[in-house]
Amino acid sequence: MSSILSETQRVAWTLDARIPLLVTADTATLAAALAAGPKAAVLAAAPAPALPEGAVTTGSFDAMQSHAAACSCCAGRSPAAAALDRLFQARVRGQCPWFDRVVALAETAEARAAIASALVEDAVTAARFRAA
Repeated sequence: MSSILSETQRVAWTLDARIPLLVTADTATLAAALAAGPKAAVLAAAPAPALPEGAVTTGSFDAMQSHAAACSCCAGRSPAAAALDRLFQARVRGQCPWFDRVVALAETAEARAAIASALVEDAVTAARFRAA
């Protein structure tokens, strides 16, 4: 059965509506990313920094898990995934100004690994956020 449109006439539309998450390694890169716009939330390893210029809200997580993975008190979600969940929930509930992206300040290898792991291993995080 032949198609009405040839291969060159077909147009593929793709839309990834997940929130982009950009990971930065230092405050200078964070400031440059925020200055480039659009509106952003800032995620950082605890303690949360003061609200940087260009950010609309902040969230933080403990880069080091204090319990074994999947212990009953943590229900298997990493601190980074839980922090991203809090940012997302605040955004959709109107508890913070709307943001179009998240810029993460991950100054340590552990913090970068925690964020990367959340994006890959946590289904809820992967459904809401994507690497920028």
